[in-house]
Amino acid sequence: MNKKTVRDIDLKGKKVLVRCDFNVPMDENQNITDNTRIVAAIPTIQYLLDNNCKIILCSHLGRPKGEVKPEYSLKPVAKELSKLLGTEVKMAEDVIGESAKKLSANLQEKEIMLLENVRFHREETDNNPEFAKALSTMAEVYVNDAFGTAHRAHASTEGVAKFLPAVSGFLIEKELKFLGNAIENPERPFVAILGGAKVSDKIGVIDSLLEKVDTLIIGGGMAYTFFKAQGYEVGNSICEIDKLDLARELMQKAEQKGVKFLLPVDTKVGKEYDKNTESKTVKCTEIPADWEGFDIGEETIKLFAEEIRKAKTVVWNGPLGLFEFEQFAVGTNSIAKVLSEIDATTIIGGGDSAAAVEKANLADKMTHISTGGGASLEFLEGKKLPGIECLQDK
Repeated sequence: MNKKTVRDIDLKGKKVLVRCDFNVPMDENQNITDNTRIVAAIPTIQYLLDNNCKIILCSHLGRPKGEVKPEYSLKPVAKELSKLLGTEVKMAEDVIGESAKKLSANLQEKEIMLLENVRFHREETDNNPEFAKALSTMAEVYVNDAFGTAHRAHASTEGVAKFLPAVSGFLIEKELKFLGNAIENPERPFVAILGGAKVSDKIGVIDSLLEKVDTLIIGGGMAYTFFKAQGYEVGNSICEIDKLDLARELMQKAEQKGVKFLLPVDTKVGKEYDKNTESKTVKCTEIPADWEGFDIGEETIKLFAEEIRKAKTVVWNGPLGLFEFEQFAVGTNSIAKVLSEIDATTIIGGGDSAAAVEKANLADKMTHISTGGGASLEFLEGKKLPGIECLQDK
């Protein structure tokens, strides 16, 4: 995807509206508990500062659903950004109101301001043209650097591009480079690992990846739907009964395409959904009727690891077990460790898999960790992302 970036346009001294993804987790006292997304935005902001731009940042936070809710204010983000950049980030009291207009009108070169949460307006998610236009009147150039929301056609992610020259920041450039190469031109063998709870969330991705990968590894809750489709007992495990035919079709497609389709061979089951529940490891064909599968077993870890070690490109999306509970995080952590040791391009597809890798302190050992869960899934699926499509082509 050959989209223009901030490098490909004359920005010197210009007023630039930047869509960032500052949707960061906070505790009940409005303290940011993980600033990864804020840190990720800094290279683009720094580049704009170096080019003497007047910088207007905007983002959403949480789901205020078109209402002003103080707990979703971006004020803590402005504070954190000021600290990280070593320069004041002025905070607007609103998005397109008096405060924002006044601040933006008086903005000098190398000054930064942050608009209040764009989702305080319902017009944002409705992609209302009037709202997008009002946003655009504050600036001369639009930069999208929020990959996490690029799959949404919202006013601040897609609408403003109709009124301003639009290019990408460095974060989106990086996402397109790694995810794009993995899909269009992977070094082989190419292995995809898909986890998570439901097959239905990943149908499009599985279908699309079967056209491209050499091996597809399935773990997590969705594996049990594939076992059930083969006639095995899955006990109380997550299982989508209405997707059994689809699971069979996908296995059949893999066979026709000559793609190695790996499912777990053993599973760690628990008595109930509780972090301290009694647990044991059983063969996947022998899950007891009143137990529930929560993780992959030791034999599966060995099987998956052996396959991953042969790979030259690996894309991983979705945990392989209930990694929030320590006793069921073994599978996810073990596979993360294998990925951190191999000589290959390793791409972690955002969301829970990114969280699992961060939690295991292995993030710096991966080639690329995507900042967008839903966006990276849709990109891997081959869907067009509105927040990317609206940017100028090189």
